Amino acid sequence: MGRGATFAVAAFGLLFASGVALAAETYRFSAPPGSLEIVRTVGGIEGGISQGPSRVELRDRDGGVRLLELNRGKLAVSVSVPTSIPLAPRSDNILPHGEITYGTGGIARAWLTDPTERYAHGVLGDAIEAGGLALQRDDGRIARYKLDAGSVFEDRRVRLTDLDGDGRDEAIVVQSYLDAGAALAVFGLDESGVVFLSEVPAIGRANRWLNPVGAADFDGDGRTEVAFVETPHIGGTLRLYEFRDRKLHKDHAARGFSNHGIGSREQSQAAVHDWTGDGVADIAVPDARRSGIRFVTFAGGEFREFDAVAHRQKIVTAVRPAKLDRSGVVYAVYGLADGTIVAARPTPAK
Repeated sequence: MGRGATFAVAAFGLLFASGVALAAETYRFSAPPGSLEIVRTVGGIEGGISQGPSRVELRDRDGGVRLLELNRGKLAVSVSVPTSIPLAPRSDNILPHGEITYGTGGIARAWLTDPTERYAHGVLGDAIEAGGLALQRDDGRIARYKLDAGSVFEDRRVRLTDLDGDGRDEAIVVQSYLDAGAALAVFGLDESGVVFLSEVPAIGRANRWLNPVGAADFDGDGRTEVAFVETPHIGGTLRLYEFRDRKLHKDHAARGFSNHGIGSREQSQAAVHDWTGDGVADIAVPDARRSGIRFVTFAGGEFREFDAVAHRQKIVTAVRPAKLDRSGVVYAVYGLADGTIVAARPTPAK
């Protein structure tokens, strides 16, 4: 296969999994379905692939925002106020429903370009995908990369993060081949322009997709892994690929996950944070039916689920690592189809 060009009321639930008692601390706030959208107080959209904990806001249908808070054991929201975050101007030739990401490691902004309908999949809500990407340098110069007719970027954003620790961001994006489905691709930026670095093997069949989860040292070996869910709509596998020698190398995998609802534009249904306190990043990601959150770790190279929360409704919003009060405790915050907003803190395994 040739390349396509030169390429996240208070309640305490008790659950049981594999014979182990799980008891994640959960808080809930009820709202009408679809009335509130989970956003971040940092402004704009997420600039990297794994975002640190922040305060979380809920945007209402009128454009106002409300701060999500935990006060005396109850989850609540503040009075709605107009948002003060200005909308960034749309960039030239940007994907219609694409997002601009912002970085601090040599790439100031990134976005997907060259809208095309040559791949009839529509997993993100329409049949328009991207045929290229643009990376803007700190000095304002823009470098562009264009795919050939054999593939598209089946994504809405370019994720920016420093995978190799050299102080310069790499760009991560989902690239789908018309005859072989999705792959996860990594690009760099040098003086010559945008350069392809590496990709995971394509799934192997058209109309098969993957959705990124995060990037961190998930197993504690000192090197960064990129995590994604392969085929999140038909029985997903959480896969980790280590970025080593500027290449992606297969590392770990576990089945039973989904971080996307087919046709949805929400791609951030996972959160990364060290909930176990062992110095290794953990992952909060929905189960295969998106009716619960699984808290998992790959510390020491072994997959382990250390807590979980089950629901009768599907998870439909982003999943955010959140600080809800001055305690510094980090929760996974997300919304269900019936309008319930949930804040869950796992109980670390003993």
